[in-house]
Amino acid sequence: MEPITIDNYLDNHYIHRSNWLRAAVLGANDGIISVASLAIGIASASTTREPILLATIAGLVAGALAMAAGEYVSVSAQTDTEKADIEREAQELEEMPELELQILTEIYERRGLKKETAMQVAKELTEVDALAAHVRDELGINEISQANPIQAAMASGASFLTGGILPLLVALFAPVASMEFFLYIFTIISLILLGGISAKTGGSSVKKAILRIAIWGTIAMGASALAGWFFGVKI
Repeated sequence: MEPITIDNYLDNHYIHRSNWLRAAVLGANDGIISVASLAIGIASASTTREPILLATIAGLVAGALAMAAGEYVSVSAQTDTEKADIEREAQELEEMPELELQILTEIYERRGLKKETAMQVAKELTEVDALAAHVRDELGINEISQANPIQAAMASGASFLTGGILPLLVALFAPVASMEFFLYIFTIISLILLGGISAKTGGSSVKKAILRIAIWGTIAMGASALAGWFFGVKI
């Protein structure tokens, strides 16, 4: 049996999975719902399979690329902000170390330490690594919260493709006359599975995750079907 250390003990906490899990669940959920909704909307206005397949494939490819690019850009912006704050903090530590020590002390006081204890902790952490202490406790940036643009982009893009494949398979093989019904049923099943898996992985309530994802998936697909039916253009 592997001996318990602080590192592998902390790794067992669900929060360590939050960054990639958020991107993966968002991508898969968006892939399932958006591609299925697009297919349902076209199926509601089409009497042939080809337009449905064309729209589904286009939505799958464009959506995966858009998810990856959007996640990369947004997370990169977050990373740039974090780097700018860290650089600013390093400059402040160099220019006014006494004030920064006082700030760190006050932070620990607000967390419940006595003034003398807070000052002692602040001094000892400053002696070890002043910048790391301020980045963690003043700015709130740590290894868990730090963003990884490439990881987030890959997780979002790949999971979107994975999620969007199911509606594509339904569009390929389901009868055109009842395509909307098959898309809705299989999409809801996929969303329920996704909600359950993500909740288990993140250690949250399975029931809440399934209910939340099923409701919003139904709303999205219903709105798309209504749009296709409303315009009533048969293709």
